[in-house]
Amino acid sequence: MARELTTTSYAILSLLAVRPWTTYELKQQMDRSLRAMWPRAGSVLYEEPKKLAEHGLARSHAEYTGRRRSTVYEITDEGRAALRRWLDEPAAGPVLEFEALVKVAFADHGDLDQLRATLARVRADAERRVAATSARMAEYEQTGGPYPDRLPVIALTARLLREQNDLLLRWAEWAEAEVATWTGTSPGTGARVPPNAFSD
Repeated sequence: MARELTTTSYAILSLLAVRPWTTYELKQQMDRSLRAMWPRAGSVLYEEPKKLAEHGLARSHAEYTGRRRSTVYEITDEGRAALRRWLDEPAAGPVLEFEALVKVAFADHGDLDQLRATLARVRADAERRVAATSARMAEYEQTGGPYPDRLPVIALTARLLREQNDLLLRWAEWAEAEVATWTGTSPGTGARVPPNAFSD
């Protein structure tokens, strides 16, 4: 019996609609174009094309580079029709999964050094994300990227991701500045509610 299709299945099918890929290339492209909005483990990504083939939405063939064999997947007409149907279905909104924020939310059960270290790691990660996004945006502006004919829809998602990364960096810098004046993680030990934290 064919395995059930998921959003990850349709993400892979969407990439196959762009062009045929090996599973290795699909993973690279997922890392490049979808990791920020739909992160998935590499092992999952290697299984999805097989699932699509089971459903008749993709087909595969072998290609050789010397003796090295690669399986290349491409979308079928049935796959394009399924992708169009999926695009017509209502989509779920964003879900935030942010382990460091959970640690910040319960920092009053630890010490100030732990909280400051968590915020420093968030800021460093945000700086990395902002730099990577800036480099990608520069690439799109200068060359149009690898798929310039897709640039209008890429721009819609890229703008949100850029603003999200900028927001994360601003928040981390703000939180670090606030916590820099604390002497503990609770009101009794020297934490205070930041001015305007709950209002504009």
